[in-house]
Amino acid sequence: MGLLTFAINVTLDGCVDHQEGIADDETRAFFTRLMDESGAMLWGRVTYEMMESYWPAVARGDEEAPPAVREWAVKLETKPKYVVSSTRKDFPWTSSHHIAGDLRMGVQKLKDATPAGVLLGSGKLATELDRLDLIDEYKFLVHARIAGHGPTLYQSGLPATRRLELVSAKPLRCGAVAMHYRRAR
Repeated sequence: MGLLTFAINVTLDGCVDHQEGIADDETRAFFTRLMDESGAMLWGRVTYEMMESYWPAVARGDEEAPPAVREWAVKLETKPKYVVSSTRKDFPWTSSHHIAGDLRMGVQKLKDATPAGVLLGSGKLATELDRLDLIDEYKFLVHARIAGHGPTLYQSGLPATRRLELVSAKPLRCGAVAMHYRRAR
């Protein structure tokens, strides 16, 4: 069984707005490494649609992008992408799959079938999966910024505090810190 790892950019005040992070070569390399090490990506519908609206065009060369960004887009194009949605049924982006029905069962089945692990990149979905005790690890890229607005991490709350064990912390040149935590069981 593969691990389910929640990975996301977050500011010091908990903001997970994708526009608030520092996008440089080092932060891109962090997420590229996470994607390369995982067997699949897992998103909610909103994150999927945000990604779908940009990355396929970059991979095709329809959008202007630096070589490293294009390389990431091409890798993402072939990576298996799983989407949780109760409102959308059609996911035409290459290698995209729908998880429908019982959330716990669908995600557990995905974990069981993906020995290299699943990389979760949606804040709202992470809250739901954490409530179901399905997240094994957390890899946060904490940016040296205070956004002063939301959305924020775990905005709708959890039923109980999650105890975590620090695996590693690595400062980046831009001031962000790559934090890796594992669930304390």
